[in-house]
Amino acid sequence: MTKWNAQLLKSCLATPANLELLRELYSSESDVEGVISRYAGVAEGLEGPGLSFVSAPGRTELGGNHTDHNHGKVLCAAVQNDTLAAVVPRDDGKVCLESEGFGERFELSIADLEPRASERGTSTALIRGVLAGLSGIGARLGGFSAHVTSGVAVGSGLSSSASFEVLIGCIINHLYNGDKITPEKNAQIGQYAENTYFGKPCGLMDQTASAIGGILSIDFQDPAAPIVQKHEFDLAQTDYTLLVVNTGGSHADLTAAYASIPAEMKEVAHLFGVEVLRPVEAGDFYGSLPRAREQLGDRSVLRALHFIQENKRVDRMVAAIDAGDFDRYLEQVQASGQSSQNLLQNSIPPASDGVEQNVALALGLSQLFFEEQGRGVSRVHGGGFAGTIQAYIHNDDYEAYRELMASVFGPSSVEPIAIRSRGAGMVLRFGE
Repeated sequence: MTKWNAQLLKSCLATPANLELLRELYSSESDVEGVISRYAGVAEGLEGPGLSFVSAPGRTELGGNHTDHNHGKVLCAAVQNDTLAAVVPRDDGKVCLESEGFGERFELSIADLEPRASERGTSTALIRGVLAGLSGIGARLGGFSAHVTSGVAVGSGLSSSASFEVLIGCIINHLYNGDKITPEKNAQIGQYAENTYFGKPCGLMDQTASAIGGILSIDFQDPAAPIVQKHEFDLAQTDYTLLVVNTGGSHADLTAAYASIPAEMKEVAHLFGVEVLRPVEAGDFYGSLPRAREQLGDRSVLRALHFIQENKRVDRMVAAIDAGDFDRYLEQVQASGQSSQNLLQNSIPPASDGVEQNVALALGLSQLFFEEQGRGVSRVHGGGFAGTIQAYIHNDDYEAYRELMASVFGPSSVEPIAIRSRGAGMVLRFGE
């Protein structure tokens, strides 16, 4: 049986065709030698007749903050930061996964897929949940050994969990189902695993962006069949760099805070006899404000107002990028950020007591910087409360902004983002 060797793989990876593919995935400006070393290194020591490399990108949310869980609209994109697995099949029905950075080995049987309360919040729960979701749609299951490494850091705001879920689905899809499971279905299975097995009430945007790739507008009016459209817009052709700033802070105690956002929006929806906010007309909502405030309080009303406005804003953002009007697009980005801060209220952790407000501080510093420069915008990125903000920085201002953020949040806090056009799946295969 072949035991895969890193040095041998480096030479196999460095063919003209493979180099072109890797530059497509990780941008033409990437360190290709470093990419090859990463691929070869993650496969080191795996044994099996056929070796596959499977990659699932992270995602960045461009617009539609906290709208998907109430069947709203979002604008998002896959990024070049990915979760990468070197995989070989097994014939004993076991999934054995070693993840770089976690320092532990995950092992389970494909015959044991019932959810376990003791696993909630763990990577094992995500693996088991994806396998159960695949089994539920009649997919063929099988064992595999995988070494996994991730450039989608936990807490980076680029959705490491969705990338990991989609990766597991792609492995099974490739090894045992002839890559016939659609990206949309794989995304839904990832969401199922996170909701039901992991225990986090996430929406479907993150998984869909990772599974499909590129810049996507997604309408979740029917979450079982979301309307997904790709948009061709090359941010690299503008004078701006898209980046995230990791402000620190832990998400560990914030599950209840995240869950409160969809829950409060849905409480408003219930006043209109529906389960989610999407069917509620803006005029009806405004006409019922006194009743909603009296029964639910102002925060629920403000969050519902954010939802209604953000849905319309996504349409304006899509129209702007389709027209190539980047200035108009940035205006909508800024409006989205202000709405998240002021209406959705997800820039400050509920239990911060005024001590830890990293996201709010980063947004405040960014606003002052942009006012001085006369250009640039920032917004809450993803779930909020802790973690990252997103910013569009004029290239001439990049170094000054990076130095400012690094002085407050650490030397590695600023990370430029490149859009990846290709979604999750098998990238390269060697052997039988």
